[in-house]
Amino acid sequence: MKNNFLRCGVAGWCMEVIWTGFMNILNRDRKMTGNTSLLMFPIYGMAWVIKPIGNMLKERNFIIRGIVYTCGIFGVEYVTGSILKKNDMCPWDYSESKYNINGLIRLDYAPAWFGAGLIFEKILGINTKSSREKND
Repeated sequence: MKNNFLRCGVAGWCMEVIWTGFMNILNRDRKMTGNTSLLMFPIYGMAWVIKPIGNMLKERNFIIRGIVYTCGIFGVEYVTGSILKKNDMCPWDYSESKYNINGLIRLDYAPAWFGAGLIFEKILGINTKSSREKND
């Protein structure tokens, strides 16, 4: 569990820096500056729970798995964001987004979380039906 937590935390940080860097292109920031917060490490680290969930779903289609991961990530983002917001520590605020819920989650980020969940699945070494078919 400890190694999976660390791997997910580091991977999440890296994905966030890359994501925010690319998103800054839309804001015409040619520097493509990416950023994250130290507070995000344990939040991304919690993605280790994808391993037991993924093992239960490994025979399912990647679309089903991705939807389950997306819902779980939205739930964790909402709960952790609520706790951090109450303590004036939340590093994100989606209030200006059209598809936000209480400024804590953005529904238009669902495709990104779908992909992130499947990336975490690979990082955690879940041997899914599709990966076994490629190896056969």
